[in-house]
Amino acid sequence: TFGSGYVFSNAFGLGLGLLLGSIAVFVGASAGAIVSFLLGRFLFRDCVSGLTKRFKLFEAIDKAMEEKGLRIMILLRLSPLIYVSPYLNYGAGGMAVSLWAFVLSLLAIIPATILFVFLGASAGSLADSSGGDSKTTKIVLIIGIIFSVLGVGLTTFYARQELRKVTASVQNQEDSDRNNDVEADGIQQ
Repeated sequence: TFGSGYVFSNAFGLGLGLLLGSIAVFVGASAGAIVSFLLGRFLFRDCVSGLTKRFKLFEAIDKAMEEKGLRIMILLRLSPLIYVSPYLNYGAGGMAVSLWAFVLSLLAIIPATILFVFLGASAGSLADSSGGDSKTTKIVLIIGIIFSVLGVGLTTFYARQELRKVTASVQNQEDSDRNNDVEADGIQQ
């Protein structure tokens, strides 16, 4: 992603290079993610279903992915550390998230993709800048990088908080359902 920013910005200039590099990375990352998801769906779904039967945590996560898969996937995609992780893609394929929700969640990788392409393009611009206004160029690029990283950092922070709320909500619902089942069994006896 950094390399595409560098290459495309050197070939087409910063603005057009950023646009073309971001599109290339998004298309490539999306295609790879979808293939990984489908492999996970058809190769690992049985393995995950075995884990969900043995471990309550996996059962709760699988249930959360079934009920709120799009929301959870978008929140995970907003984290710049795992937004295109192959483990996430294979894992989502093994869970109950729908293909449609998975594909739609890929739109959430756009902010981090643009940031990383911009950082690669900025590195190229900083290395190539020379002349009278190179100091101004460097200052503008550094300020842009700082605000971009802060924006993605804040988004990641809030996405993690929301993800914790969703998983806690599903876990509480599961516990409540189990308690109701136990009470119903006690009444029937």
